Amino acid sequence: MTNASITIPVSGMHCAGCSSRLEKALNALDGVSVASVNITTEKATVTYDPAVIRQSAIRAAIEKEGFKALTIANSKTAAADEEKARKLKEIRTLKTKLTIAAIFTAPLLYISMAHMIPGFSLPMPVILDHKLNPLIHGLVQLALTIPVICAGYKFYTVGFWLLLRRAPNMDSLIATGTSAAVIYSVYQVIAVSEKHAAGLADMHLYFETAGVIITLILLGKTLEMSSKGKTGEAIKKLLGLTPKTAVIIQNGQEKEVPVDEVEIGDVVIVKPGAKIPVDGVVIEGQTAIDESMLTGESMPANKKAGGAVYAASVNTTGTIQFRAEKVGSDTALAQIIKLVEDAQTSKAPIAQLADIVSGYFVPIVCAIALLSSIAWFIGTGGDFKFALTIFISVLVIACPCALGLATPTAILVGTGKGAENGILIKGGEALETAHKVNTIVLDKTGTITQGKPAVTDVLLADGVDIDRDRLLLLTASAEKPSEHPLGQAIVQSAEGAGMALVNTTGFQSITGRGIEAVVDGHKIIAGNYKLMDEREIPLSNLKAVSDQLAGDGKTPMFIAVNGKITGIIGVADTVKPSSKAAIDCLRKMGIEVAMITGDNKKTAGAIAKQVGIDKVLAEVLPQDKSAEIKKLQAQGRKIAMVGDGINDAPALAQADVGIAIGSGTDVAMESADIVLMRSDLTDVPTAIDLSKKTIRNIRQNLFWAFGYNVVGIPIAAGALHLFGGPLLNPMFAAAAMSLSSISVLTNALRLRGFKPQRMDK
Repeated sequence: MTNASITIPVSGMHCAGCSSRLEKALNALDGVSVASVNITTEKATVTYDPAVIRQSAIRAAIEKEGFKALTIANSKTAAADEEKARKLKEIRTLKTKLTIAAIFTAPLLYISMAHMIPGFSLPMPVILDHKLNPLIHGLVQLALTIPVICAGYKFYTVGFWLLLRRAPNMDSLIATGTSAAVIYSVYQVIAVSEKHAAGLADMHLYFETAGVIITLILLGKTLEMSSKGKTGEAIKKLLGLTPKTAVIIQNGQEKEVPVDEVEIGDVVIVKPGAKIPVDGVVIEGQTAIDESMLTGESMPANKKAGGAVYAASVNTTGTIQFRAEKVGSDTALAQIIKLVEDAQTSKAPIAQLADIVSGYFVPIVCAIALLSSIAWFIGTGGDFKFALTIFISVLVIACPCALGLATPTAILVGTGKGAENGILIKGGEALETAHKVNTIVLDKTGTITQGKPAVTDVLLADGVDIDRDRLLLLTASAEKPSEHPLGQAIVQSAEGAGMALVNTTGFQSITGRGIEAVVDGHKIIAGNYKLMDEREIPLSNLKAVSDQLAGDGKTPMFIAVNGKITGIIGVADTVKPSSKAAIDCLRKMGIEVAMITGDNKKTAGAIAKQVGIDKVLAEVLPQDKSAEIKKLQAQGRKIAMVGDGINDAPALAQADVGIAIGSGTDVAMESADIVLMRSDLTDVPTAIDLSKKTIRNIRQNLFWAFGYNVVGIPIAAGALHLFGGPLLNPMFAAAAMSLSSISVLTNALRLRGFKPQRMDK
């Protein structure tokens, strides 16, 4: 039995330690080949063997680790709605807890700190005076602290439970630090109640420290959750494209049904202005459909019987009926959404460092807090207040959350931004590798060129009494029965010019040479030089013209009318308008560009000259393209191969980064790491630029996350105080800890402003 994959939303993860611990637990299960847990998307993706382990066992393992495994709706749209509702509920709950904590922390802070502000005499009721009524002063602070602790109860239930399991996380640090502050303060209050001594009027209470820490962390969690909600905008936009209902024809009657109930073979009717609900093939009617959501093309595509239509595209003019071919998760849009989701839940190699550090981080911090507080207790001659401040500050300022968020958040936003621009990046590894690319190999046909031949020249022989339009009409009429691509290009050129083709008789295809036929009483022979030579037809001045056309990368076709050379038609696979601009942009980025093709060197050289490519690999068979990529890699180059994703599949797979040009064919999506939905070469430099900016963002995040802890923890441990500097207040430590996570998220969200480079096409 083949492996299966499931993505399970997980609630209850608070930091990188949570996701790392859950990931290790899932990977340790028998039958699980690989598991990845993303703290930003709050999802666990597990690949497993159904013959060894059931989904229920995977969910049970998640629950055993102290998290909640949520269910997913069958419909992606419904699942997205459920997730949105769940996140909104979580944010509302956090805001409620924050409000409660803030309401009680404000008077707590005032009562405890008002008398400590130098130069100010803030009003205070006599009954709460810390000198006149120390017991009441302490009891009121305790009473105000209890609701705050209740608001942050999850820090304690989760933190201490994990501490007992020897798998502490960020909650454990918060719970331990604030509990130490509260317990010591309660001890002081009890001492006052027992002795009622005036000498204890200067008792040291830390209730406000615990209250402010919990309030600030709840504030940070609320802001963090709100920021996370903004990172998945790309998926939300894609899901929002799909209509929720479809109109099908049943028993000759139109019937509106939910889009999830449309089945393969159903006849769907779509009226002007409506969205296409599923993928299919038109069987009746004609229209123009806006497919910009898939292709990026602003002009609507004309559709008639036999034409393919895609879910979420918009019918603009006529009413059509089409037969449903792909529904549900098989539609092109659903495949795109899956690619984006997979990319956003994947991990880049750069994330491994953060994962490793996060796994050891909390135990190390606990050890530093304990050792530094003991050292200061001894060094200060038994100053318990000072040692306790050190202990709490170290525990509170440490923040593995920022480390855990640094990479997945940037990948989430980066891949989402790529999807918005028609660039589907299949994973974090592809995103990271792309920024290292220094050589790009472009396939010629369908990548640099249009991929189909078109008429470029219609030239007449000397002394003929026929014009160019007449020559094109006769030739196109003769070629109408032909299936050869060059012949069809001539037919399309004539029809595109509005010419009415003439009936043909006596059509004969001459393999490898050309065709002959009778059109309007004239015998037409159209073909290459060999055919003209065999029929002993002199070429007049057209031989030199033919050589010039061939030198320009065009295929010349000689035309003889009634046994006399009449003209020549040049046909070529024309260069896409955007190709040269894209290649110029890549070269400006310092990337070497090469072209690979099976065409002859003369034709390949002509195309390369048009677009400004110096390195040409010509006459390379499809099966040999991957070998050419290997040769370049052996020279130490990081290679990106750009092709159509079908005959270039081996080369795409061999390259460090495979980039498929095309509308998302199955082969392209399987072979390539990046899929360019618009079939536009200008998206290649955009993809490279997006990769560079995303990796730079990740490095910035990791720098600040690591730097924050490298600097913050020693300060909290009293490093500055050794040289006469101030001691870090635990409340400021809590604020700094919350701000570190928010700063990482905010920096990652800057990627939402990414815009493709402007290129003159």
